[in-house]
Formats: sequence, C-alpha cells, structure tokens
Amino acid sequence: MADLLRNGDAEDVAVKLGAFEQQALIHDFSTSASARFNATLNSLSKWLVAAVFVIIFLWRHDTEALWAASGSILNASLSTVLKRILNQERPVSAIRSDPGMPSAHAQSIFYTVMFCIVSMVEYFGLNGVTAVISALIFAIGSYLSWLRVSQQLHTTSQVAVGAALGFSFSVFWFWLWDAIVLDAFISHLWIRILVVLGTVAICVSFLLYMFRYWVLERD
Repeated sequence: MADLLRNGDAEDVAVKLGAFEQQALIHDFSTSASARFNATLNSLSKWLVAAVFVIIFLWRHDTEALWAASGSILNASLSTVLKRILNQERPVSAIRSDPGMPSAHAQSIFYTVMFCIVSMVEYFGLNGVTAVISALIFAIGSYLSWLRVSQQLHTTSQVAVGAALGFSFSVFWFWLWDAIVLDAFISHLWIRILVVLGTVAICVSFLLYMFRYWVLERD
C-alpha cells in the first residue's frame, strides 16, 4: 500500500511538472511573439505615420494641408537640431550611437496625431464621436512612442520630451496659420506664391532626406 501511495504521489508530481513546463512554454511563446510584434511595429512606425500623414494630406488637398506638411518637416528639423545641442546618449543597450534627446519618432508621431485630430474636428465638428476617435488616435500615438522605450532605443524622458515638443509645435504651427498666415495668404498673391513654393521646396528636400536615410540606410 505504501508503495502504491508513493507511486501515486510520484505520478502526481510528474503530471504537475509536465503542466508547469507546458504553461512555461506557452508563456515563453506568447512573450516571444509579442516581442517580435513590437519590434516589427516599431521598425514600421515611421512608415505608418508617414502614410497616415500623406492620406490626410491627399484627403484635404488644401492650403492648410500644405502648411501642415511644411510644419511636419520643420518639426523634424527642430528635433535634429536639439539632438545636436543637447547631445544626450541613448540607453546603453541601444544599437545606435547618435544622440537620443529628444526622440524624433515621438516628436513626429505627436505632430501627426495633432494634425489628424485638428483635421477631423475641422471637418466633422467636436462631438462625442470625434472626441472618442481623438482619444483613440492619441492612445495609438502614445503606444507607438512607447515602443521606442520598449525596444531600448530611447529613455522614457527622451520619448516624453519628444512627444511634448511635437504636440506643442503642432499647436503653435496651426495657431500661426489661423492667426497670421491665413489672412495674409488670402489678401496677397505674393504670400500665396511664397507659401506654395516654400512648401514644395521643403517637401522635395525632405523626400530626398527620406530616400537617403530611410531607404538607403538602416534606421
């Protein structure tokens, strides 16, 4: 009888160990799959944000969209300048050696987030539906920015500063259009020509930059 009990206990232990190992394998697989998904989404985030911006730009196809396009490029340039001035290192484990303060990804993402929200509110008004969609857009932008931290390419502070700068610059840029530029754009032909030609020049320069650093070189 004692031998039977011992054998039963051994079998129970073996079953529990097998179940534990199976759960561990499932957990490891799900964790690995989640890590791969986050890494892939992070590598694609700049293209996703650029695609969203282009889609909204084509949907609006107005002068304010042109103004927003030039602002997005100036916003990215501001990030580059600040990186060189602040010269703060990225996390130790980061695979890139260039400065990390502020996060250019987070800055561009939140500029685009604001552009999406402003465009939606201007066309559909501020109501319950647009408020919920705006909150969702903000959450998606926050998640894409957080991926820079999870992939150890930036610190939390670098991403937070980048997000704050992108959001603040977008508010300033759209305020500048509504408060000053729009009236001058309507009233003076030379202002219209200057804005259009300036925007085209900035966009062409940025496309060349994208081709060089996004396509020909690894991010």
